[in-house]
Amino acid sequence: MFFLKHNFTNPSFVQGALELLPACFGIFTWGMMTGVAMIHSGLNYPESLMMTFCVFAGSSQLAVLPLLAARAPIWVILATAFCVNLRFVVFSAHLRNYLKTYPRGYRVMCAYFTADLSYIQFIKRFPIPALSIDQKAIDEQTAYLAGSNALNWFSWMLGSMMGLFLTHFIPIDWGLGFAGFLALLGIAMTLVSSHLRLLAAVLSGMLAVYFVDLPLKLNTMLAILISIAVCDQFELYAARQLKPKN
Repeated sequence: MFFLKHNFTNPSFVQGALELLPACFGIFTWGMMTGVAMIHSGLNYPESLMMTFCVFAGSSQLAVLPLLAARAPIWVILATAFCVNLRFVVFSAHLRNYLKTYPRGYRVMCAYFTADLSYIQFIKRFPIPALSIDQKAIDEQTAYLAGSNALNWFSWMLGSMMGLFLTHFIPIDWGLGFAGFLALLGIAMTLVSSHLRLLAAVLSGMLAVYFVDLPLKLNTMLAILISIAVCDQFELYAARQLKPKN
């Protein structure tokens, strides 16, 4: 495929993969625990494989597995997965300026492969999109994202496959998935580089805990929306204060 070949031949592809390498153990163990959880929740191997490759989102997989085991209505299952994965709407909106020069098929492929850790690693490396007239710089950025995504996907799938087929040897109470959360948390904390980002992190965490009893994992989305609104108001206020007065 042209776009894959294009990415593989760009040195930034290798760089993206190498910089994600330290997080691979967390991704692998999180995938392994998700694979174990799928079998323990009552899914058979074909169903688990289909969920692994089609969904490719550990948080939503873990969120809906208890609902599947309890035979909840399909709309409840879909709504839960949708709410848990709403953060990817934010990811895609941000990545639009990086990928807008590429055809729709390539953007759809990036939407499938881009995950939390690869997205965070990418925006740390490229906080500002390349200018639309500089196609070489755009290609370097997207090659970096492709390399990061490739290693992330492979690590997740390898862990998930091992979890599926070694499920009887890996008790679910080992809590291996916690390593994945720690890997994500560690990288996320490196992005807290300003007072507003610190406020957003602390406020969203507190609100998510406060609203934890809301159904369908709505506590996460509500915490994000409130934090964005509060930080946006602080940012507007700071801009008004810096604006020269006539």
